[in-house]
Amino acid sequence: MASLSIPHRLLLLLLISAITVLAATWRHPSRSARVVVTGSSTIAPLMAEIGREFERLHPGIHIDVQTGGSSRGIVDVRRGLADVGMVSRSLRAEEADLTAHLIARDGIGLIVHADNPVRELKREEIVALFTGQLSNWQQLGWLDLPVVIVHKASGRSTHELFLEHFGLSDRDIDADVVIGDNEQGIKTVGSNRAAIGYVSIGAAEYAQAHGQSIRLLPLEGIAPSSDELMAGRYPLARQLNLVTRGTPSPPAQQLIDFTLSSEAAPMIRRMYFVPHDN
Repeated sequence: MASLSIPHRLLLLLLISAITVLAATWRHPSRSARVVVTGSSTIAPLMAEIGREFERLHPGIHIDVQTGGSSRGIVDVRRGLADVGMVSRSLRAEEADLTAHLIARDGIGLIVHADNPVRELKREEIVALFTGQLSNWQQLGWLDLPVVIVHKASGRSTHELFLEHFGLSDRDIDADVVIGDNEQGIKTVGSNRAAIGYVSIGAAEYAQAHGQSIRLLPLEGIAPSSDELMAGRYPLARQLNLVTRGTPSPPAQQLIDFTLSSEAAPMIRRMYFVPHDN
């Protein structure tokens, strides 16, 4: 047989190398698999913990969790930039191209500094505070302190649902601080006696249990707690969903199945969310 020229030899070596890699991938399909999960900052800490446990059980699969808000989760899944989106609300009619996988329930609660003696606010007082009509805590029977309004950035479902519930728009809000994730909001309120904001109930309960100087306020007479969420009584409740488009890849489906399993339920409860089967 005639000897091959150098370019032909190089081409043959590249072909053999590609076949070897493909064969290895076929024998070990999860060896370098990566599942990208983006979206809600409420769900992200939970999915990071679930992802670590999933990786321990499936060493060949890497779970990459990124935040940015529920809107990002939807956009990334639609564009194929993420395998799974995290959306901390139910899907809307215009999002029928997506499939929601309900993993837990949560709510949105008002938080104040632990030193604030105000125990409950009426609906009209909440609206007046966030629109600047009530601007000093002295007007609510406390100290002569200007109210510091902590508001969520747009693109976050917490922001959208809060505005919807109180019939407000961003133009109405007289915000002093605009925050992204729940942790930022909790730290802001926990370090400022005059601040008031709204965050995930699960995130706030978790922060309280770990020493943050905040307090959740009842809403419409209902305590913002996991128990009230489980009973279906809390008025500003929401779903926590993983969303996909089309048929998920096998590793992404494995992650979703694991998140919905009884193995993940204790992790969900540790984050003070209500598992989907409760």
